[in-house]
Amino acid sequence: MSGADAAVVEVTDAQYGGILAGSASVLVVCRQWTRTGGGPVVAGGTTVDVRLTEAAPRWSVGELHPAAPGPAAGSLPEAARRVLDEDRIQLPAAAEADVRGGGVHASVLRAMLRLAERYRIDVSVVRSGHPLNVFGTGRPSDHPPGRAFDVWRIDGHAVVDRATPRALVEAFMRDAAAAGSYNVGGPLLPAGAGAGPQFFTDDTHHDHVHAGFGD
Repeated sequence: MSGADAAVVEVTDAQYGGILAGSASVLVVCRQWTRTGGGPVVAGGTTVDVRLTEAAPRWSVGELHPAAPGPAAGSLPEAARRVLDEDRIQLPAAAEADVRGGGVHASVLRAMLRLAERYRIDVSVVRSGHPLNVFGTGRPSDHPPGRAFDVWRIDGHAVVDRATPRALVEAFMRDAAAAGSYNVGGPLLPAGAGAGPQFFTDDTHHDHVHAGFGD
């Protein structure tokens, strides 16, 4: 991930980008510190779409697809600047670069800000580093065009942790829908009245909450 002389990598999160019977996509969110020669230590990071295939005695790593968020935009809309400044929204390096690049849709930015009024959210993926299509299908994902984001931790509780209160994840999913998401996926289906067709759950989303936006 770097041409530096020395590098240290810390994996902060690994979530499914998709899982099938014999293959999977795992999105590995990394922090990285590099140094070239006697120069300063430079902090950075990326997200890598790691493709796995079933093999014996264990699954094997096939392809690696690092995030390529592109350069920062010359100017940003107010909502993007507010997201970058909001300490209740934690963005990993690739997701932060997505926002700085100006390619994240306004509906996503507004939803993040609205959710941050109630929750502290740790985002895993926005645009870059996610498969182009919904894994295992030919259907385009909402992530690459900047119309979705994934959250792996809410108020300090990892979504995948069985100790995380169900009520917290359920409330967050409902609030994501209220913030405009037409497609909210997670490890459970909200119970009771109002749990409409915008909610879904599957094996891929047992470790994060996905919020997708149509406009």
